[in-house]
Parts: sequence; C-alpha cells; structure tokens
Amino acid sequence: MSDAKETSQQNPNMPLTIHAQYTKDLSFENPNAPESLRPSDKGAPQMEVNVNLDSKPLKTKGQFEVVMSIQTKATRGNETLFIAELVYGVVASVAESVPEQHVHPIIMIEVPKMAFPFARKILCDAVMDGGYPPLMLNPVDFEGLYVSQYKKENEPATAQ
Repeated sequence: MSDAKETSQQNPNMPLTIHAQYTKDLSFENPNAPESLRPSDKGAPQMEVNVNLDSKPLKTKGQFEVVMSIQTKATRGNETLFIAELVYGVVASVAESVPEQHVHPIIMIEVPKMAFPFARKILCDAVMDGGYPPLMLNPVDFEGLYVSQYKKENEPATAQ
C-alpha cells in the first residue's frame, strides 16, 4: 500500500502526469423551450462548435493548468435551439527529463487529447438534460490545431 507522499510524486517513466480535472464553468441555455423541443419539419439542426485552448504555468514548478473552452450552438432556421458552453480545466505536469522544446507541445496536444472525452461527456449530458438528443461531438485533431496555430504565429517572423 502506498502513502500520500508516494502517490503525489511523478512516475519518472511517464513524461506527463494529470493531477486534476475539473469543470470551471458550465452553461446551458434553452431560450425557446418548450417550442424548440417539438418536432419540426424544418430539417435537422445546424451545429456550430468552437474549441479553444489556453495554458499557464502554476506556482508548483513543472505544473501547468490547461483550459479547454468548448462552445456549441444549435439552430434551426432563425431559431436558436440551445447554447452549451463548457470551460474544463486540467492540472498536469511534465517530467523534468523532457527537453524544454517539447513541453509546450505536450501540454497543448496531449493534455487536451486526454481531457476531451470527459469534456464531451459533460456537454452531452447537459444537452440531454435540456431535452435534446445526445450531442455527439466529433474527435478533435489537437495536433493539427497546434501545428496550424504554431505556423500562424511564426509566419510574420519568417516573412520579415
């Protein structure tokens, strides 16, 4: 049996450790209920989904807070069916053996990959609790998002 001190230490064989996951903010708006819950001949709703990431170092050396914000909006014609927003946080640390140039990609790619299924479930449950069918968000290519963001940030520097 291990004690608390042992379990709080990072496994040296693992480059990434997740210490905590939590809902920072959750909002569900159902502005046109109950009318929006009735069957409609206007077709399937249109979904708009935005995912944003942010990270910041914490006071404890090597620990970071990664925040994933997911905004969803379902509309049918001019009518808003629902708006669901989630801000989901993760506290993670990267092993000291990881080279500095790899820390940011690990934090901004691997942590969101691990956290997304949990965030997706929270949003799915909120939408179902609002009276709608389950919200099935597609997987997100966090590596592709990171690479495209990194290219955007470096384009002005390389153009000069």
